[in-house]
Amino acid sequence: MGAPDLLEQVVEAHGGAAFDAASHVVVNVGCGGWAFPMKRQRNALADFTGTVSTSEQHVVLAPYGGPGRRGVLERGAVRIETDAGEVLASREDPRPCYRRLRRQFWWDDLDLLYFACYALWGYMNAPFMFRRPDFEVEEAEPWHEHGETWRALRVRFPEGVPAHSREQSYYFDDRGLLRRNDYTAEVFGSWAKAAHYCWEHKSFDGVVVPTRRAAMPRRRNGKPLTAVRLVTIAIEDVAARPRAADQR
Repeated sequence: MGAPDLLEQVVEAHGGAAFDAASHVVVNVGCGGWAFPMKRQRNALADFTGTVSTSEQHVVLAPYGGPGRRGVLERGAVRIETDAGEVLASREDPRPCYRRLRRQFWWDDLDLLYFACYALWGYMNAPFMFRRPDFEVEEAEPWHEHGETWRALRVRFPEGVPAHSREQSYYFDDRGLLRRNDYTAEVFGSWAKAAHYCWEHKSFDGVVVPTRRAAMPRRRNGKPLTAVRLVTIAIEDVAARPRAADQR
């Protein structure tokens, strides 16, 4: 079995048909971990609802930046607006800003918004987005852990799609479920090599989602530094909104 067969298997295992029928997914999320206090944003993502497009990279987080406000990622730009749509703050090209010295010490609300939105979009759209012709996918060396063997896909993201890093590796168990995602969180720095684990998969409207995630530093030998949880993610509910509903 090569990369196309493995990709087909994992898409089916995660509910590909249900995902393909949805225009977007709505997910209730709580995030924690050491990464946010490091950037002076300790509780900014403790409880929010994300609305994530299944096609274009469009994400809305609410509430964000205070009651009655929401954060939006659209066409690579971010903005914070009121629930009525009044723009309060925006940044057209956020990615290059992370090279500036201030981001090494603290992030403002737009910095965090960009990170949170592109990450959530990638988490909710994997592995389905790998079928697109502009993604480069190949099977890589498997990973062995706790007596299990997880098969791997090495994925290269296209230019223009914000992601942790252009190249990432995804590991799947014998059921085809995502168990680990390796990447470098470049907005933190080239040092931020992560092993991101996924577990407690559940089906929501036919879409199978890992409801618990944790990103840990990845050592040179590939093993995680389990004592340090940089980011933790708890997903309590997911709703897949069908495309037909948008057309009525």
